[in-house]
Amino acid sequence: MSDLSIPQAEQEKGVLEHVLLVDDNPVNLKILYKTLSNGGYKLLTAEDGETAVQIAQQTKPSLILLDIMMPGIDGYEVCEILKNNPDTADIAIIFLSALEISSAKVKAFAVGGVDYISKPFQADEVVARVRNHIKIHRLERQLARRNFELESENHQIFNAVSEGIIGLDKDGRITMLNPSAMVICGWAVADCLGEQLTALRLFEVDETVKMQEHETLPYLSYRMGQSAHSDMKLIRRRDNTFLPIAITSTPRAEGGAVVVFRDISEWLDSEEALRIARQELESQRQNIAHMERLNTTGAMAAGIAHEVNQPLTAISNYSRVARRLLERENFQHQQLAELLDKLNVQSERASEVIHRMRSYVKKPNGVLSEVDVNEMVMEVIVLAEVDSRINDVSVHFEPQLDLPALHLDVVQIQQVTLNLIRNAMEATAMANSSAQGVMVKTERQGNAVFIRVIDHGVGIAEGKEDQVFNPFYTTKTNGMGIGLSICQSIIQAQGGTIGFEHNPKGGASFYFSLAIT
Repeated sequence: MSDLSIPQAEQEKGVLEHVLLVDDNPVNLKILYKTLSNGGYKLLTAEDGETAVQIAQQTKPSLILLDIMMPGIDGYEVCEILKNNPDTADIAIIFLSALEISSAKVKAFAVGGVDYISKPFQADEVVARVRNHIKIHRLERQLARRNFELESENHQIFNAVSEGIIGLDKDGRITMLNPSAMVICGWAVADCLGEQLTALRLFEVDETVKMQEHETLPYLSYRMGQSAHSDMKLIRRRDNTFLPIAITSTPRAEGGAVVVFRDISEWLDSEEALRIARQELESQRQNIAHMERLNTTGAMAAGIAHEVNQPLTAISNYSRVARRLLERENFQHQQLAELLDKLNVQSERASEVIHRMRSYVKKPNGVLSEVDVNEMVMEVIVLAEVDSRINDVSVHFEPQLDLPALHLDVVQIQQVTLNLIRNAMEATAMANSSAQGVMVKTERQGNAVFIRVIDHGVGIAEGKEDQVFNPFYTTKTNGMGIGLSICQSIIQAQGGTIGFEHNPKGGASFYFSLAIT
């Protein structure tokens, strides 16, 4: 299945992003090829490490999906060979392997991998990671190139590239202006030679404020003999439009200074594109978290239906009693009023259950709100009452009083808390230790508030501690293995930490922290 016939000119023109798929299993290779076939990439394939290196050196793909365990040279060696070659060192490599041990993943990143996808993989996950790594890798490569160019101002001056160069004498008068400077500033040589630099009003971006000569950056060079630099300044062109530039001013040995301008508008565009790509990644993370909340709601559906059905049944019964009262010739108004009060109580009870679930499954708006942590935890415990009855495991709460209010994304923190409580109840039920229940605690430690969920369940298996927060790792028969991974990403995005400890009395204690701001 190897493809060595891709013209080099096609890739250099950027017609298609090249993606190399490497796996010694033809079936896996075929599945990968089919998964990415509609992504708009030029797909290359290799069934062993030697062929993969050969194709990579010849075509220089943007990204490689690389299996680890292969005959001959394995995936780690392939990655090391490519990273040690300057021509292929910037290729993004995603390892794709069935190896679940932590050391395998650590080594994958140590040799230069940018990501690690465990087999069996989900097609949507592979497509999303490939798309975003290609986008981010391309933008970071552009950004690195721009930074290198900005750090090489002096070299580029001597090679007369696109920078604008203005020569000044010791009094700040213009002695020379190259073509690029004329384009950047919008001034012709004839209008500038012999004039003070301040006469061009380049640095007066506010028309209401006249900038004095000593306030301009080049003044430090031609008057004070000091080098000066700014990564970003706005200058006013002759037509009164504004342009972002990087500027370097260097004193000359014979007096005066050389001022170098670089137009960085394209660089700023690349920065903005990179910011948007990161926003897209965050949006995808939130979408996955929302899907997990919906999945949790589905798992609780039977209990929720029972919870709502009870008040609805009561409402129905009270309604029939009320009708019978009305059919009497001399019904008592007091009895009817009492029935109506009971109807109202039951309707509010049903409404509250539905309101709690709607609040939980809604998508967060990204706005942080001031939250009383103890009240938030109590709301989650009430939400978990359905599972509490199903598992016959009680939930106890020990709040630390007088905790400071925190600014949080409430929906997502509630999701983390509910996930930990539900996991604790299931582990407790599995261990037949329901009588001891689950304990939830809040406490302040330094500049953070900690929420702990302590159970007396089956605990974390010895040797599996490093895998608990890995995507798709689960000990549940019907579990997807993404709940704790999503919890970790949510807490890290909020600037906190998440982890667990073995409970000396049996079970586990999961916790997460939220910074006090």
